[in-house]
Amino acid sequence: MTRIRPTLFTLAALAGLALAAPASAQRDPAYEAARSAGTVGERTDGYLAAIGGDGALRKMVDDINIRRRAIYARRAQAEGATMEEYSFTAGCIAIGRTRPGEKYQAPDGSWQTRGNGAPQRDPRCPG
Repeated sequence: MTRIRPTLFTLAALAGLALAAPASAQRDPAYEAARSAGTVGERTDGYLAAIGGDGALRKMVDDINIRRRAIYARRAQAEGATMEEYSFTAGCIAIGRTRPGEKYQAPDGSWQTRGNGAPQRDPRCPG
């Protein structure tokens, strides 16, 4: 992974906005049920993963990730950042926003279930 530049602290706010747009589209009953069941989780790279599930679940996750990628590309270019930098920061924010019981990817790559405390985040994540 590339070294994270200080401008990513600025990107943190923008990434939050980037996640807001797809998040509103994601909040359909099937998506909410998958999050609650732990069959989807937030990855460290800013995208969703299907953790088990069927083809319909994987298609939903793929569709959401396509929308996220398009938003990240536009915002990264506007900020003068790479896609990797921008999506990493978005992943930090998305993991931070998980709710208790939801799945997320820990810095070591393992899948964790969020408890009542803060999730494990990469030490390079902005504030």
